[in-house]
Formats: sequence, structure tokens, C-alpha cells
Amino acid sequence: MSMSYELREVGDVTILDIDGRIDIGVALAFGSEGETPLREVIRHFARMGKKNIVLNLKDVSYIDSSGIGELVAGVTTLRGHGGDLKVVNPNGVVQKLLRVTKLDPLVIEVKPDEGSAIQSFSKSQASGAAKPS
Repeated sequence: MSMSYELREVGDVTILDIDGRIDIGVALAFGSEGETPLREVIRHFARMGKKNIVLNLKDVSYIDSSGIGELVAGVTTLRGHGGDLKVVNPNGVVQKLLRVTKLDPLVIEVKPDEGSAIQSFSKSQASGAAKPS
């Protein structure tokens, strides 16, 4: 099974609805031709100024260590551009893997729903703006 995504935007937040597997075999790549790795898709959006991204993993059935690497690369890219990456709706297996690897909550925030993920970007930007210079 290949992996694909649908793009939605809510204000300044880009939501990617992921479908498929995030594994070394097929899901490191997006699109019908399977040519663009997840990290390149995220880099592309960051270069376009879309630096706050939510990955909706509701339809992701599996993730392996290479997929975890892609998520970490995405977080690194977005934070380097002053943004962040949040994850919503991981199934039980994916959520457990994120916790066992200590990515949630140390590296990637897993939010209970899209609304709280979107709202968390506003809070983190407000707290960053409130710091004295």
C-alpha cells in the first residue's frame, strides 16, 4: 500500500491528512509516483512560509523507525523556520511507538484533536512573543 496525503489549511496552520504506512518500503514517499519523501514535503511547505504543520495520522496503519526518522526530520526543519509540527489521531500502535521512543512528549507533541493542535500553535507563539528581550 502506498502513502498519500491531503492538504488543508486553517488560518496559518497546514494540516496534512496522511493515509497509508510510514515505513522504509513505501511510506517514506508521497504521491502517486512515490517520489517525494515526507521530509521534502515538509521542507517545501516551510520554504513557502507554512511553518506550522499538523499531521493527522488517523489513517496511518503502521510506522517504523525510518518513519520515526522522517517525523523527527520534519520537526527539526519546521523549528528551524520558527514553526513546529504536531501530531493528531495516531492509532494505538503508532501512539505507543511515539511514547516508547520518548518522542511524545519530548520531541513531538501528540494532541487529542485538530482543534487543540491548532490552538497550541497560537499559545506557543504568544509565549515566545511575551519573553523579554
